[in-house]
Amino acid sequence: MSRDTSRGVGVEIAAGTREALAAAVSSLTAEVAELHDDRARRRLLDLATGVLVDQLRVTPAEAADHLLELAVSTGLSAGDLAADILNAAAGDLVAEVPADARRIRRATAAVLANDTAGEAAVTLLDGGLRRIGVRTLYLWRRTGTDCLELVGQAGAGPEEARHWQWVPPDTALHRVLWEGAPWWGVDDWLPGGSGTRAVLPLRRHGQIVGVALAVRDNPAEEPDDRVRRITELLCEPCGALLGDAEPPGIRAAETALLELATGPAVLLGADGVLEYVNPAARTALGAVRGPAGRSGAEVFPYAWSALAAARDRPGPRRLGQVGGMDDVRVLPLGRGRTAVLWEAADRRGEALTRVLGRLERVGSFQEDLLTGATCWSQETYTLFGMDREAPPVPLARLGPRLHPQDVPLLEALLASLVEAHRGDRALVRAVRADGGIRHVRIAAEPLLSGAALTGLTGVYQDVSAQHHTEIALSAAQEDAVTRTRFVLQLQRAIVPEAPSTAEAAGGLGIAARYRPAAEDYLVGGDWYDVMVLPDGRVLVAVGDIAGHGIDAATSMVVLRNALRGLAVTGAEPGGLMGWLNEVTLGTRGGPTATAVCAVYDPVTGALRWSSAGHPPLLLLREGRARILDAPHNILLGAVPGVAYEEASLDLLPGDTLLLYTDGFVERRHVSMDQSLAALRRAAQRVGAGPVEAMADELLSAVTGDTDDDTSLVVVRVPRAGVPPEGTGWGAGR
Repeated sequence: MSRDTSRGVGVEIAAGTREALAAAVSSLTAEVAELHDDRARRRLLDLATGVLVDQLRVTPAEAADHLLELAVSTGLSAGDLAADILNAAAGDLVAEVPADARRIRRATAAVLANDTAGEAAVTLLDGGLRRIGVRTLYLWRRTGTDCLELVGQAGAGPEEARHWQWVPPDTALHRVLWEGAPWWGVDDWLPGGSGTRAVLPLRRHGQIVGVALAVRDNPAEEPDDRVRRITELLCEPCGALLGDAEPPGIRAAETALLELATGPAVLLGADGVLEYVNPAARTALGAVRGPAGRSGAEVFPYAWSALAAARDRPGPRRLGQVGGMDDVRVLPLGRGRTAVLWEAADRRGEALTRVLGRLERVGSFQEDLLTGATCWSQETYTLFGMDREAPPVPLARLGPRLHPQDVPLLEALLASLVEAHRGDRALVRAVRADGGIRHVRIAAEPLLSGAALTGLTGVYQDVSAQHHTEIALSAAQEDAVTRTRFVLQLQRAIVPEAPSTAEAAGGLGIAARYRPAAEDYLVGGDWYDVMVLPDGRVLVAVGDIAGHGIDAATSMVVLRNALRGLAVTGAEPGGLMGWLNEVTLGTRGGPTATAVCAVYDPVTGALRWSSAGHPPLLLLREGRARILDAPHNILLGAVPGVAYEEASLDLLPGDTLLLYTDGFVERRHVSMDQSLAALRRAAQRVGAGPVEAMADELLSAVTGDTDDDTSLVVVRVPRAGVPPEGTGWGAGR
């Protein structure tokens, strides 16, 4: 009885535990959904606030207050009003789909709030696409070999998703990938069952990085222009979640050669996965759906042991008949990549390569060493500037048509082919009859019958354009380095030298770093200063002039020097900022600026500061970092006669203070609150080491992505009995 009772109690406890776990899972799921919705709403509000800042010329805080006041007065929610503001700023969206513009903006913000493409697909389907009849959505990422990798889907079953995980080249999806234009129609080969399909290109930074496939119900119904446009607008932001595409542009010479081979050929990566499958191999491997992206062991189960052993040995290997394939050859291509070629039953004995003119600036050659016959493609004649009625030139006699300095390269290539029976390549300069010079890459392979050399085959590729591009890029890099050095020299000439340790009252440890703007290598308007005042207090200031260029730098010099002169009066930070505001209003060009001015008393440890629209100070004390809130004062140069309020705090020995400009922390698509939270975590992680090391580590750990210039000042209050740290200033390292 007691055992049964005990067992009964145990069952009741287990059931209660399951109910508690189920309730916890349900609660956490709802909390995650709420967090995603909150991220999307905050993103929408941040974007709308940015529009108001630009249109009204006010601070972000004032723009946010104005947005909330408008929402109250209009009776709309803040999210709906933010969507309307963005629609009005976009203009074209409102004109095209006015009834749906607000919903599209909200859905776009929700998509960009997701962390992965998989989450974005679910958000898109539930948040907008399902309303216009879409029942399934697929998102594929483009790989470096033009395959498509499924990275997100919604509405499809797991088996179907696994089936379409990889899509090889030359499909209906790739037509959109290469042409860059949406496609609408009915194609039963594509996934999703019956229905109208929309295949849309996905872009990131202007480059096509993948495609989206939306499947709609009712295949007989032709979608109108409104449905098409809404579908395109909703899917557009997904490109930002796919990452940068690998450059698909010009394929390597060996890949082009495999594409032109008449027999089956595949390219294996270092990990044994098929990176490329030529048309003949796709036909031969027809039983394996979509071989690109699969492992070699899966595609060649009966031959993989022999292929793997051949891949581990140096040089090309001829395996003969292996695993149902005839005349199998394994060719190492470097970087762990390997080509596997074989002959189909109906193509046995044909030449490996036959150029058909499908690839620009590539010509082929083939030589029969037994008969002495040489065959060139028409493109080869064009490349060397020769009449097509002239006899082709064998590779061994090509020297007189090359630059004399490149003849030894040709001889080394011939030695590899004829003596070592090993394929090789060379980059030479061909001198044409008209005096022109073309940079030509030669890739050649020996043709063997057993151990005897019977011929040569290969391609000539005109890489002149690529060569000139590399030269231009090299020159551009040198120019960029020169310009960057000039910017740094100019900034160092403008920013004052740091005071020595003996001059810094109270023995403050100080380190500062400056990183110029990434875009166009422009000198920026960031500035910082440390000054020992006549009464022994220490002034620390950081500011940021709006804009870049010489005008911004000139305005920065005016404000910095003005502050140094005003500080000698002994006025408190609030008064100094008020006077500096009047100086800004009177400066030529009407600049605006943000700034923070702090005065530290080494005797009492008191710190007083005032901010003009500038990012807040950060205090690191005993391993914990916190943001120091300051009164919300307007930026400099906006309104005359402003009284700037102050804040105060007593600093303790060992405290570390961070002053910085917005370029240090601001990130696109991330709110300022999130950026400051990331800075606080980074400061705690770096810890209060030496100020020099701390400045360098923070500059590496916290990186804004707005391409703005960056200033950072680290101030350390010395501990009792500890020698003061050295003072260092300089550009970001």
